[in-house]
Amino acid sequence: MAEMNTAVSKKLTPEMFLPIPAEDKRAEFMARPKITYWSDAWRRFRQNKVALVAGIILILLICMVVFGPLLSPYSFDKIDRHNRHQPPTAEHIFGTDELGRDIFTRICVGGRVSIAIGICGALISAIVGTLYGAVSAFAGGAVDNIMMRIVEILNSVPYLLVIILLQLYLRDRNLGTMLLALTLTGWLGSARMVRGQLLALKNQDFVLAAKTLGVPPMGVILGHLIPNTLNIIIIAISFDIPGYIFAEAFLSFIGIGIESPMTSWGAMTSIAQQSFLFYPTEMLFPSLMIAITMLSFVLLGDGLRDALDPRLRE
Repeated sequence: MAEMNTAVSKKLTPEMFLPIPAEDKRAEFMARPKITYWSDAWRRFRQNKVALVAGIILILLICMVVFGPLLSPYSFDKIDRHNRHQPPTAEHIFGTDELGRDIFTRICVGGRVSIAIGICGALISAIVGTLYGAVSAFAGGAVDNIMMRIVEILNSVPYLLVIILLQLYLRDRNLGTMLLALTLTGWLGSARMVRGQLLALKNQDFVLAAKTLGVPPMGVILGHLIPNTLNIIIIAISFDIPGYIFAEAFLSFIGIGIESPMTSWGAMTSIAQQSFLFYPTEMLFPSLMIAITMLSFVLLGDGLRDALDPRLRE
C-alpha cells in the first residue's frame, strides 16, 4: 500500500493544483446559445421557405382586400349596364360582371367577408373548443363522459342542416348569421383535440404542485394546462381557417350563403358559373383567390407545425 501511495505521489505535481484564472471561460463554454421556446420556433419557421412565402402571400392578400376598395374608383355594387361582361382592361383590370360591376372591387370586398369568416370562425371555434375540452379533461369521471357524449351527439348532426334551420329561424343571411351557423358545431374538433392533449398533462408534477398550493381549478386550467397546449391550438387555428373559407364558398355557391348586395368569393363564383362558357374570366379570378388563400393557409400551418413542435428542435 505504501508503494502505491508513493507511485501516485510521484505523478502529482504542484502545477496540477494551480487555480484556474477568472478570465478562462472554457469551463463555461456552451455548445449553443440559450434561447427561448418562441425564439427558437421563429428561427425554425424562417428556415422553412415555403411557409415563409405563404405567409407573405397572405399578408399581401389581406392588404389587397383591406385597401383595394379604397384605391379603386368604382363601388362594388355600382351597376353599369353599358359595360356588361367586359374583359380585363386597363380601366377594369379584372373586367366586369353581368351587371357591369367592377370585378376587382368586388373581389376585394368579397375577400373581406371570406377571410373574416375564416379567421373569426377559426378563433371562435378554438376558444370555445379549448375551454370546453379543458374543463372536460380536468374534471374527468362522469363529467368528462357526459360532456364527450354531448360532443358526439352534436357531431352527428350535419352542419348543412344546422345552417339551413338557423337561417330559416333568423330570416337573415348576413355575416353574423354565417359565423353563428358555422361555429355552432365547428368547435367540436378543437374540443376533442384539446381534451386529448390535457389528459396527458393533467397528472404532471407542475399540475399537482399547483393543486397543492391551493390554485383553483379554473386557475390551473387557464394558467397551467392551456398555455402548455398553445402550440397545438395555434396549429389547429391555421388549419381551420381554410376549412371555414371553403365552407362559406360552398354555401354561397349553392345559394344559401351571403345575401346580395353583399358579396363573397363563393357568391361571385356562383353567379359567374351561369355564364362560364362565354365569360370564363368572371369565374376565374374569385376561384383563384379561394385556391391561393386556402393553399397559403395550409402551407403556413405546415410550417407552424414544424416550427412549434419541440421534438423537432435541433
